[in-house]
Amino acid sequence: MNRIVPLILAVALFMEQMDSTVIATALPAIAADLNVGPITLKLALTSYMVALAMFIPISGWMADRFGAKRIFRVAIMVFVVGSICCAFSSDLFQFVLSRFLQGMGGAMMTPVARLVLLRTTKRSELVSAMALLTIPALVGPLTGPPIGGFITTYFTWHWIFLINVPVGVLGIYLSTIFLPEIEATNPPSIDWRGFFLTSVTAAGTVFGLSVMGLPALPPAIGIIATALGLAAGVAYVVHARSHPAPILNLRLFKDDAFRAASSSGTLFRISTGAIPFLMPLMLQLGFGLNPFQSGLITFAGALGALIVKFAARRVFAMTGFKVTLIVSGLLGAATTAVNGFFTPETSHALIIAFLLMSGVCRSFFFTGSNALSYSEIRDEQASQATSIASVLQQISMALGVAFAAFILEASAAVTGTHLQLSDFHLAFFLVAALSLLAVLPLLRLDPATGSAVSGHRAGRIQPEAGE
Repeated sequence: MNRIVPLILAVALFMEQMDSTVIATALPAIAADLNVGPITLKLALTSYMVALAMFIPISGWMADRFGAKRIFRVAIMVFVVGSICCAFSSDLFQFVLSRFLQGMGGAMMTPVARLVLLRTTKRSELVSAMALLTIPALVGPLTGPPIGGFITTYFTWHWIFLINVPVGVLGIYLSTIFLPEIEATNPPSIDWRGFFLTSVTAAGTVFGLSVMGLPALPPAIGIIATALGLAAGVAYVVHARSHPAPILNLRLFKDDAFRAASSSGTLFRISTGAIPFLMPLMLQLGFGLNPFQSGLITFAGALGALIVKFAARRVFAMTGFKVTLIVSGLLGAATTAVNGFFTPETSHALIIAFLLMSGVCRSFFFTGSNALSYSEIRDEQASQATSIASVLQQISMALGVAFAAFILEASAAVTGTHLQLSDFHLAFFLVAALSLLAVLPLLRLDPATGSAVSGHRAGRIQPEAGE
């Protein structure tokens, strides 16, 4: 297997993951500097994810039309420009717009990277390639919290976004030299009506749910935006059934593996998306830690995820997708619930140990879910599959932030006080309960599904090419 391709593509995932973990750690400091509340600043998190969900649907078409390598490099450039704009933002409006610009670049980076990987990798090597793709990307979450916390505590938060500049330049340089040229094709004309409807669905739903509880805006705005988003989603389903080449091909959900992986992965990511938002806030607002101390604790989850990547192929070969996903989903929910019992008196070593276990469980689930999604997909459907999977991923992560923030806001409103530690405990318990639902779509999955990718043959490990 050619290892240089997934490692270069991982530059995109590194920047995205580094960025998301850095901003989560620095959230209270940024909010104070911009004169807004920490929960209000969730708009900066969700605006990024809204941009991803809006523009990801056209990423596959653009890669087919103009060439995946070219679009990948342009996407990195847009992301870097957005990062620079974030660093020089002086108010909430500028910061939210800059994050949206970042999201436009991110919308092309990750799905196009996956598309390049799919078109240059044998199916039997897909699990190993996916693991290689995410190993450097996990360095972002691993280093993001302590680095972001250190910079925020001892310098200023503005510098945390400038980290992406040298990484992005390196990514453009390496991809220019080493990535294979994937010839542009002549795809059907872009489905502009579908693009409009999916954009309204993503923006309306995520924005509406995010602002519904904000004191600065009337609740009616959130309700109306959410209703418009849901209505646009229904309209798109009707539109996609009759369009010969819809921007998101919903017919892919007829595939059992793709449907199970997408539905379970979406539910699990909603709960997972809440954790990077909740944990730094709880450690800083509830425990009284500074950003650097918070970052030194939260990086443990990324370390657990990194460990998994070295064992993923053999575990899936021994147990198959169904068993591994169900077990990791249940354990992921349990380790998330444990966060609701932490107090300032809890040993930091114990907190780190549970975050490490939680990262292991989540990583097994996502590695398996990502590979299972493409296990039965034909090559000509690859760009559509990556677009749908990426859209669902970003919408679910954004909904996770909105869900967690809504719980905090509602709990604080009921008690009539500022955020208390008990509000965070309640949020973690409800998030854990939600993640249990992710197991349900997997229960009816055939144990042999995706065996060509996992290598699962009655417990016998299939040798990897070159071994």
